[in-house]
Amino acid sequence: MPVQIKRIYNEEDQNDGFRVLVDRVWPRGMSKESANLDEWMKNIGPSNELRKWFNHDPEKFSEFKKKYKDELQNGDQKEELEELKELTKKHNKHITLLFSAKDEKNNQAAVLKEILDRQ
Repeated sequence: MPVQIKRIYNEEDQNDGFRVLVDRVWPRGMSKESANLDEWMKNIGPSNELRKWFNHDPEKFSEFKKKYKDELQNGDQKEELEELKELTKKHNKHITLLFSAKDEKNNQAAVLKEILDRQ
């Protein structure tokens, strides 16, 4: 089963497997109980500067993706990316990356999924 991505506001599903929130900021209006997470990896999210620059603008996604991948390789996120890779192996890719962005295609979870699918 490949790694999945899903909005945290969508209903939990038995096929979600291990649920990991990959947002740096806790989702608005979501209680910790209703999120039903296995893990919150807030430090894997894009830096505040990159997140604010991107501002979920689909036209900036290509550049965002490059900058975010650079952060994942060289920034504070590197350690958590390695932990996420280990979790993915441990759960045989039966893992769902959760995010709060409205755009389900152009977000950090999509970038992380692409990286994890390549391992």
